[in-house]
Amino acid sequence: MHRPSISRLLAVCLAMAATGLAQAAATTAEAELKPTQGNNVSGTVRFAQQDGKLTIDADVKGLTPGVHGFHLHEKGDCSAPDGTSAGGHFNPGSQQHGDPAHAMHHGGDFGNLTADASGNAKLHLVVPTSQISLDAGAAGNVVGRGLIVHADADDFMTQPTGNSGKRLACGVVAAK
Repeated sequence: MHRPSISRLLAVCLAMAATGLAQAAATTAEAELKPTQGNNVSGTVRFAQQDGKLTIDADVKGLTPGVHGFHLHEKGDCSAPDGTSAGGHFNPGSQQHGDPAHAMHHGGDFGNLTADASGNAKLHLVVPTSQISLDAGAAGNVVGRGLIVHADADDFMTQPTGNSGKRLACGVVAAK
């Protein structure tokens, strides 16, 4: 009778575990944006991952009409009244801050939200999962990170923040 070696059994167990982890990876996540102290901005941001792409859909209300910076920050901590506990922009690729429509930018650079006359804004953004994803253990994993809506427009040039001003709302990305 042929018995498999211990190393072969270990390899099979590791492969089964890796397959189970891959199947358990989150494919959706969500963040509820809550106003920072003295502000009224709120909203929901949904993430969906499929076929190598991460889709981000934001629905924000309570803004002043106009353009507002919107970024993923490194820490999923909204405990500070002004949202500063979320830290700086999430930047897993160590890139310069910039426009998400261009190749060079932080993974957390989501661009700007444009609020209508009623203070409502929507954003639809699709990025490759090679930049950011919902994959547990990946350097670009967005789960557990903070989302920030800023008072001013992101100028896409000022390093490292885009000169977007104070933080109006904060939320933490949670896997669904």
